[in-house]
Amino acid sequence: MFRQALLVSAVLAVAAGSAAAAELRFMTGPQGGSWYPLGGAIKNIVETAIPGTTVQVLPGAGIANVKAVEAGKAELGFANSVSTVDAIQGKPPFDQPARHVCNLATLYPQYFQIVVLADAGIATPADLRGKALTTQPKGNTAEAITAHLLEAYGMSYDDLAQVSFGSYSDGVNLMKDGNAQVMTLGTTVPASAIMDLATARAIRLMPIDDDGLARMQRLNPGYRRIVIPAGSYPGQDQDVPTIGYATHLVGRCDLDEGLVHDILAALVSRMADLAAVADAMTGLDAAGMAKDIGVPLHEGAKRFYREQGVL
Repeated sequence: MFRQALLVSAVLAVAAGSAAAAELRFMTGPQGGSWYPLGGAIKNIVETAIPGTTVQVLPGAGIANVKAVEAGKAELGFANSVSTVDAIQGKPPFDQPARHVCNLATLYPQYFQIVVLADAGIATPADLRGKALTTQPKGNTAEAITAHLLEAYGMSYDDLAQVSFGSYSDGVNLMKDGNAQVMTLGTTVPASAIMDLATARAIRLMPIDDDGLARMQRLNPGYRRIVIPAGSYPGQDQDVPTIGYATHLVGRCDLDEGLVHDILAALVSRMADLAAVADAMTGLDAAGMAKDIGVPLHEGAKRFYREQGVL
């Protein structure tokens, strides 16, 4: 019975002029990351604003979430723009173009961050050859970007001394113990994992210069320039250029239009609650949520943003 209940999605109970109630599975991020508690905050807002709607928050990862929504294993999910664009176009790590994934809202920028031990002799991506690296498990956007970075510089994981795939805390421990010399992650700034690492080891953030960005954009045009401001981390006295992309909320394209409209209306009305959980969402409004990131908007999202005068 429990399994059957999980598989019931978008069960409609439409009242005139109101959104359909539904049971929604919402893929977020790993426990301990920022997506999981943000998903819990969205759950509370949606269930309060739309009577009869329930949201089940599930752990996930950027690429895995898009695959789950496409396959009908979830109705909602957090995703990252670069990997969702890959999904729409059917590029690796996706086997075929995603036809059922629509953008609901663009949320906040994410930073691809490359942390190296200060004494590791790593100044540019070309210096990664022969080094020990730690990143997140496959299915995470930062891991896919890491593979792209190596490819952009004529390498693969096989060219590294060692590669570990694990959680942020696993990576931090490897770096602290000297069993990894470089760690990659994709998240907001400042990242608590990097702050933790900086308490134990001397570290540097490795920049990606304009040539590196151009190389990456040849692999995925969704990559954008973003800068980690000076002072974000201990000992970081200069801005560090890197690769940016957007975290966004995706949903099944066949979700009820009225339901999607009302979910977005609820989120806008309670944005302060979301910003209290994820500081990166401070100042977000309907105009920012409607920002084009190369992923088709859901029809219910189009309706909402048009009513707001931002589309």
